[in-house]
Amino acid sequence: MTLEIFVPFWGEPALLYATVDSVRAQRNPDWRLIVIDDCYPDDTVPAYFAAIDDDRVSYTRNQVNLGITENYREAIRRATTEYIAILGCDDLLHPNYVDVVTHTMTKVPDADVIQPGVRVIDERGTIVNPLADRVKQGVLAPRGGEGTAVLTGERMATSLIRGDWLYWPSLTFRTETLQRIDFREGLPIIQDLALLMDIAFDGGTLAYNPTLAFSYRRHGGSVSQKTLLDGRRFRDERTYYTEARRLAEAHGWHRTARAARARVMSRLHAITELPKVIKDGNRAGIESTLTHIVAL
Repeated sequence: MTLEIFVPFWGEPALLYATVDSVRAQRNPDWRLIVIDDCYPDDTVPAYFAAIDDDRVSYTRNQVNLGITENYREAIRRATTEYIAILGCDDLLHPNYVDVVTHTMTKVPDADVIQPGVRVIDERGTIVNPLADRVKQGVLAPRGGEGTAVLTGERMATSLIRGDWLYWPSLTFRTETLQRIDFREGLPIIQDLALLMDIAFDGGTLAYNPTLAFSYRRHGGSVSQKTLLDGRRFRDERTYYTEARRLAEAHGWHRTARAARARVMSRLHAITELPKVIKDGNRAGIESTLTHIVAL
């Protein structure tokens, strides 16, 4: 079963090339790689791909800059296989990634989302283990032993709204599901959680195979970190948690609604980030973080 792997690109070319190398190093050769360049201003990128002698690798450049969400949509529009992955342009597949996700597809044929095991690396590629990731992997991720954990509908929604333990770029999706359930507008910071919750509300299934197969790169100066400091991250989260509670109540999913109302892990996250936000001194960020901690 061929897996299409899309890489929406805007970023450091050297990291992109490392991502491409990690795809080409797969032990299972049944994949296609499609890089969608969102008009990144570097003329060496097209030349790099022109020099690759591999029919499985293709490169295209958008005529205009679409932005990250619309470039994701472009990838979904171009998809032709039953399952696709949409990588970050600086993350790394391990050589067993295609094997792990295809094995999981076979084991859980109704899966809409597949999460493999992930480790975290920093800008230099060094393995790191920040508190947030220790909580994700040690507390929030379901326990499936050495096997695959399967969550569907309300159980999936409750698990994710309690604390989003998934790593978006590492996921493999059923293509039809992504083509049917679109990103929500107006939530750019947490659009991944909102989409995954909408899949759950649609009765979708998540399969978690803890076999290590992916390296997720965390950057100290990432967009996510900047939105924490200026308050946008927690404003978006409060907006979405309110909506998730409404949707859960409409479905009669009381556990999900209670988890969305309490948002315990989200509040704890705000508490751990508060010293950093105060040190940064952005008044909007401080107010947003404090509101997120105490607001009902």
